[in-house]
Amino acid sequence: MKVLVLAGGRGSRLWPISTKYKPKQFQKLISKKTMLQETVDRLRPIFSVEDIYISTNEEYFKEVRKELPDLPKKNIILEPSHRERLAAILLFFAYLEKNDCSSPILILPSDHLIKEENKFRQAILTGEKFIKRNPDYMLLLGEKPTFPDTGLGYIKRGKKLKNGNGFNLYQISLFKEKPNLKTAKDFLKTKNYFWNTAIYIFTPSLIKNLTKEFVPDNYGRFKKIKERLGKNNFKKFLEEEYSKMDKVSLEYSIIENYKKNAVLPVSIGWSDVGSWAVLKKCLASPDESFIKGNHIGINSKNIMVYGPEDKLVATVGIKNLIVAITDDIVLICHKDGSQRVKEVIEKLEKDKNFKYI
Repeated sequence: MKVLVLAGGRGSRLWPISTKYKPKQFQKLISKKTMLQETVDRLRPIFSVEDIYISTNEEYFKEVRKELPDLPKKNIILEPSHRERLAAILLFFAYLEKNDCSSPILILPSDHLIKEENKFRQAILTGEKFIKRNPDYMLLLGEKPTFPDTGLGYIKRGKKLKNGNGFNLYQISLFKEKPNLKTAKDFLKTKNYFWNTAIYIFTPSLIKNLTKEFVPDNYGRFKKIKERLGKNNFKKFLEEEYSKMDKVSLEYSIIENYKKNAVLPVSIGWSDVGSWAVLKKCLASPDESFIKGNHIGINSKNIMVYGPEDKLVATVGIKNLIVAITDDIVLICHKDGSQRVKEVIEKLEKDKNFKYI
């Protein structure tokens, strides 16, 4: 099985640490390794480095090479522009050999935390066996929710499909994106809902056929790119065709329109490190403060300070706040509003204040 690690996003909700020039997947947020390095290291026990591919933007090529020096150069799939997840996956398919298209592949993001790595790998191997036997299915890993998160997508399990290696598999009966707090609490009580981890196993053949059905324009451009691969002026041709791909997600365009989706429920300590509040949950207990950098606190509770050692940050009488400092930016926000940090990016872009992005 081959694996595609998606590493082309900007991570705007973790601004100002995550920037256009060095987004969160290339930052050391959890450990002394970057999120991308953590993701690839997690895969190495069951994948050969030759079977691991990285999808990223052209401007991050040197960063990927620096972080993963033993990864074959040809395994870095470069997007000439950002056109969402479906386009990135189709570009990866263009580079696959024909005989690889009937075998299961694993798709996963590069910026997630997974604490139970052995259980994660066991789930992946179980999912691979399921798709080999059922190539007309798409398999999603669903993490058992531990609190009513309103910033994630949820999956509702339906009828039971089978057992495998200690895991149960179920038909998916419903997708629900970012529910309100009351709905998320109800989901938690029923125990039939799981967080969508955006970790998928399916065959390229299935996705290509479904793209042809649901997003025909993207399918047509994928075919042209595949046919032109390796020929003269391919780079220029790719830039032109790829920029015209519909900017649609895999989930909305295909998965939610398809009926044969299965969920493999897991409890692997998964987190989508997509905001400052989530990062704080990953690094500290719910009511504890997390401090990175040089800080003095007076009567300050349940805060997160993320800054350099050469700047002193002093807090007095504050609680439930996030303080993030870089060389030229200071961000202060309430932990419950950290999802809205991306709105700062939108305003900076609108005002053409690009030097802070």
